[in-house]
Amino acid sequence: MAYEAVWMKDPSKLNKFEFVKMEKDGLDVIRTIIEEYAHKGYDAIDENDMNRFKWAGVYEQKPKDGHFMMRVRINSGIMTAAQARGLAEIGRLYGRDLIDVTTRQAIQFHWLRVENLPDIFKRLEAVGLYSYEACGDCPRTIVGNPLAGIDPDELMDTRPIVEEVNDFFLMNRDFSNLPRKYKMSISASIWNNAQAEINDLAFTPAVKVIDGREVLGFHAWVGGGLSAKPHLAKELDIFVRPEEVLKVAIGVTTIFRDYGYREKRHQARLKFLVADWGTEKFQEKLIEIIGDMPSAGESKIAGWKAVYFDGVHPQTGEGKSFVGLNVPVGRTNSDEFEQLADLAEQYGDGLVRTTMSQNIILAGIPNEKVDELLQAPVLQRLTPNPKHFMSRTVSCTGNEFCNLAVVETKERARRVAEYLDENVELDEKIRIHMIGCPNACGQKHIADIGLQGALVKTPEGMVDAFDIAVGGILGPGATFNTPLKGRVKGDEIAGVVARLILFYKEQRQAGESFHAFVNRVGVPAFQEKLTEILSAVAS
Repeated sequence: MAYEAVWMKDPSKLNKFEFVKMEKDGLDVIRTIIEEYAHKGYDAIDENDMNRFKWAGVYEQKPKDGHFMMRVRINSGIMTAAQARGLAEIGRLYGRDLIDVTTRQAIQFHWLRVENLPDIFKRLEAVGLYSYEACGDCPRTIVGNPLAGIDPDELMDTRPIVEEVNDFFLMNRDFSNLPRKYKMSISASIWNNAQAEINDLAFTPAVKVIDGREVLGFHAWVGGGLSAKPHLAKELDIFVRPEEVLKVAIGVTTIFRDYGYREKRHQARLKFLVADWGTEKFQEKLIEIIGDMPSAGESKIAGWKAVYFDGVHPQTGEGKSFVGLNVPVGRTNSDEFEQLADLAEQYGDGLVRTTMSQNIILAGIPNEKVDELLQAPVLQRLTPNPKHFMSRTVSCTGNEFCNLAVVETKERARRVAEYLDENVELDEKIRIHMIGCPNACGQKHIADIGLQGALVKTPEGMVDAFDIAVGGILGPGATFNTPLKGRVKGDEIAGVVARLILFYKEQRQAGESFHAFVNRVGVPAFQEKLTEILSAVAS
């Protein structure tokens, strides 16, 4: 190591996985996969190496029968048509055509075999993509504004900054052994298009007058994250020029590496260190590492649109538009992905963009070509004009593939959205996020209505169920949603959610959003309504 591993001075303060990482760096498993396991097969994989597979961007998928899930890093969710075709071909050859868009703008495959991983790595590298460190205790995919470079509401094009930060940390052994996973967000959109508050480190647009001149830059946020103990990131009192983003990222990541908790895995995220230290102490340590920084300027965050772009919208550049497409619960396939690549080249700027809402954007389309583009067969399912509830439904992988999830989510979420679209007429678009376990990959905490999978005992045995939370939002006034008491059986969840939404519809004031309604009537009113609904269902 090129740095002093200060946490190794007292081994009694380390959880057992820290010794696994010290014995062999996670990045070393990539070569082991290529040179050994791809030839010897699944049964030869060492248990500790199986845990290190995460550094290759690979997880063993359920039911642990030799198949793997892989995440591919897509910086800011922006890829070329050639990259999209490369991903489609990998899905076709090795992943049973299945492609998922994740809530961190990554692309996710399933059904991969260890024997195929070397060829997949080569195919990714051939188009300039990597799965390396998309998982593991390391800096993961950097999320950003999916409209970067074409956004009328951004202070600057952040693509070069994201690439610079990504290139520094990717495969950098000085930062490949962090206490836990580490997530960064960089966006200059005034609409918080990279969801700053739920990341370990985030940069949001700001301006500051320095030496009589207004300078465009960023504010920095630290310590956000979800899971069983969610924390909203805290804003530091510093102003960051564009050329200083990497310096600040290195400083914050160094603090996490050297001072982050390594005794208990469930307390090893940066959010716990920030909560214990406070922002003042954290900032003092950061300045000690990177040098003096100007105090914060004026935030340019105007609000939050939950990273939804469905429909046709004007972009920067005369006479061009971008089209936001709905990918139902983030699930698509190789044929569709290939067709999107073709459309991007035929009509647009040759780029395919993924969003943190699990959707896709095509951009750079001449206005006179938009109507022709909209006739493409693939846009009948991946439509820019989705029904209200399907357009705002997000789902994690669920127990179809994930070993941590206790319930199925993808198909359930799709069916819930379809039921609501068929049975609830509403002009407001309500965000519904479904997750299969407390890790919250589906980001249920920030939803209007969050659904978390659980199990409930019945006379017929254990059955899928969900806990409901209401009122989440990011941006100014950010708050996580509040859980309600009363577990709902999976087969009943669509009807119960429908009745909660009807409660909102019947009692709301003119123009009142769901979040504003929750704030006005209070969570106890929702609790009372849910209790009433469950009593009626049980009787």
